[in-house]
Amino acid sequence: MTDQPLQFPIGMGTGAVYVTLSGLKSHAPALTTVETIFYFINICLFLLNTTTLLLQAILYPRQAWRLLKDPVKGIFVPLVVLSFATIIIGTINYAVPSGHVHPDFIYVIFWVYVAFAILVCFPMLLIWFNNPHDLTTFTPAWAFLVFPMMLVGVVAFNVLKVIPASEPRAIGVLLVGYFFQGLGFFMTFFYICIYIIRIMMTGFLEGHQANGAFVACGPPGFTALALINLGKQAQEILPLHGLVSPAAGEIWYASSVMAGLLLFGLAVFFFIFGALPYWFKVHKHLHEILGFGWISTIRVLGDIFDLQGFFVWHLIMSILMCTVWVVLFALTAVAFWKGKIFLAKDEDVLKDSVKQKELNEKESYRHSNA
Repeated sequence: MTDQPLQFPIGMGTGAVYVTLSGLKSHAPALTTVETIFYFINICLFLLNTTTLLLQAILYPRQAWRLLKDPVKGIFVPLVVLSFATIIIGTINYAVPSGHVHPDFIYVIFWVYVAFAILVCFPMLLIWFNNPHDLTTFTPAWAFLVFPMMLVGVVAFNVLKVIPASEPRAIGVLLVGYFFQGLGFFMTFFYICIYIIRIMMTGFLEGHQANGAFVACGPPGFTALALINLGKQAQEILPLHGLVSPAAGEIWYASSVMAGLLLFGLAVFFFIFGALPYWFKVHKHLHEILGFGWISTIRVLGDIFDLQGFFVWHLIMSILMCTVWVVLFALTAVAFWKGKIFLAKDEDVLKDSVKQKELNEKESYRHSNA
């Protein structure tokens, strides 16, 4: 059985595909069908991965505990929450419009996600920071420990699409979205600062860590997307409830657009900064697969500034993302066939077996003496 939650990026990548495709300017009905297929694939992958981890925790509790404390594999545990976020967004896009899911259910699921993010992130942060770590081995993927809280803002503006702005609960979703987006972004920004210090000390990331360089474009990219969309919702919600000032909605929206554009520039820089040395630094092995996502912000900026170039750019990046998904899906299938992923190392299985045998012998000895 697997000893690492590294399968969740597969589901996250699948979710990123339909989330990105849903934002295309020219949207044919056939495309919605394709997105819905990806949505159900993502649900199946999520259920498969969570079931596998649950069985691991029940059957091999020591191995599961080792995973949580592992300085490398432990940082991927919060990806469970991120996969759940993509499912929520897909449900809003495909299940609510068709009438299969009521908006009230989405409102409840939003708070479930917030609680899920907190319950996963803070214990993992306590476990991870309880031990020292070498900055010369730092990778932006360490920021995954905070990503679920940062994505609350992204989930929030999607939830606000199906909740009337006139309802008081829309205020709570809006403010919580801003709160956690700020918390998550600034914490991940500190990680990005450490990343810059790391590459100043050791040069560009190499091997499997070169994949993690693309994670650096996630926080500014997703924060730009969240701020702009939350600002757009605030433009309507704040005046309806007479909050702050009569012009508060317009001010929040304008400032969110400006901040979002600045952060988008930073995201593009980190994407290029990670892509340029990538081919020369990465080791081409099947077990070193990692994805990224920030492209949806391009479409939002296109709508705001009414520039055709943004729509073309978004279309090109969407096609590239789908192409990469197909390639990685094929490579993942090959990696699974060759036993590169989903299987625990023999030494870990042996370690658990030996410990279990020792415990059984001690238990038998105690009972015999009694």
